[in-house]
Amino acid sequence: MFIAINQLNKQFLDKDKNPSTVLKDIDLQIEKGEFVSILGPSGCGKSTLLSIVAGLTEATGGEILVNGTAIKKPGKDRGMVFQEAALFPWINVLENVMFPLKKEMSKSEATEQAKKYLRMVQLSNYLDHYPHELSGGMQQRVAIARALAMDPEILLMDEPFGALDEQTRSRLHGQLENIWMETKKTVLFVTHSISESIKLSDRIIVMGTRPGTVLTDIKVDIPRPRDKHKEAMIKIEEHVMSYLKKEIDKVVSEELNHETSI
Repeated sequence: MFIAINQLNKQFLDKDKNPSTVLKDIDLQIEKGEFVSILGPSGCGKSTLLSIVAGLTEATGGEILVNGTAIKKPGKDRGMVFQEAALFPWINVLENVMFPLKKEMSKSEATEQAKKYLRMVQLSNYLDHYPHELSGGMQQRVAIARALAMDPEILLMDEPFGALDEQTRSRLHGQLENIWMETKKTVLFVTHSISESIKLSDRIIVMGTRPGTVLTDIKVDIPRPRDKHKEAMIKIEEHVMSYLKKEIDKVVSEELNHETSI
């Protein structure tokens, strides 16, 4: 198994220094080259799980193995794309993508590598532009190119299109799908959007509300491109929603109970 998440737990201390469980007994197996989405209500620990896989956050218990090696810290085998592009505003697009490559290769090699992935995200005409001159969608494409330029085995994406308008998001879905099919990277993708997860994923992991647990693992066995198979997509959406509705209702109920107790 390429990525093995075994009995993973994560606790944080609340404001009163009491432990609060965010993730509980997460078991998840991911094959090399799979595109897997993690879906669930707000606060269920999706981003925390991704951060632990990235090596940015330490688990309280359990383990994550990549190719049989335990994850303890960030590594070159894992590239991360956040909801915000997090580009350096004082350097241009090409230099932003080159930045993590400088310690790995010569300047000429880094330049060619950066240009290769900027072509892949269709930004070859914007090499000299600065981040403030780009739209939000273009900035995210730069962030994706920067992550891919390190040639990681695993691409971790934390709601990368969540802040974008629907038209831009739809366009980037197509570009990301093409990149994934071309590079065969293993992708772990956090999202709030059911339709987004169905359009992009081989599998959808549905998580329950805090403490976050895996409710179900749904295989999306629909030919690509999936826009041609609307009825099959609707059936999976209804299946996913049957799980999520119960969890969303729990969140609403807990919030109402909290308000009445104040």
